[in-house]
Amino acid sequence: MRALVLAMVCALAPATLPAQDIAIPGQPERVLTGEGAMLRGLDKVAGNSRDIRLMNGESDMIGHLQVTMSECRYPDDNPTGEAYAWIEVQDTRADAPLFAGWMIASSPALSALDHARYDLWLLSCITS
Repeated sequence: MRALVLAMVCALAPATLPAQDIAIPGQPERVLTGEGAMLRGLDKVAGNSRDIRLMNGESDMIGHLQVTMSECRYPDDNPTGEAYAWIEVQDTRADAPLFAGWMIASSPALSALDHARYDLWLLSCITS
């Protein structure tokens, strides 16, 4: 059965694809670490957005939220579309963090900051 499925996949695959465009199962993707990240913050009440450039380990404020970016990673073959960064968001008026996790540029809703006033999402890694 396995051989039949493999034969069908090979028969249906386009013959014109270059070898570097074909993902090889079991081969890890080469992931690089960026120098920083570009984020976008939105104040939903005021309707203002701004881009936030953070280098690894740096913090910035969006309203009363402190945003810290620890590390940004990206696949070697797609540095802008598939970037992901470890982000921590702390409300300066509270003790508990609001968000701590990986944000993914291509899927911002997958791991998002849940806040009534502010939205924050990853745009890309800074590669140079």
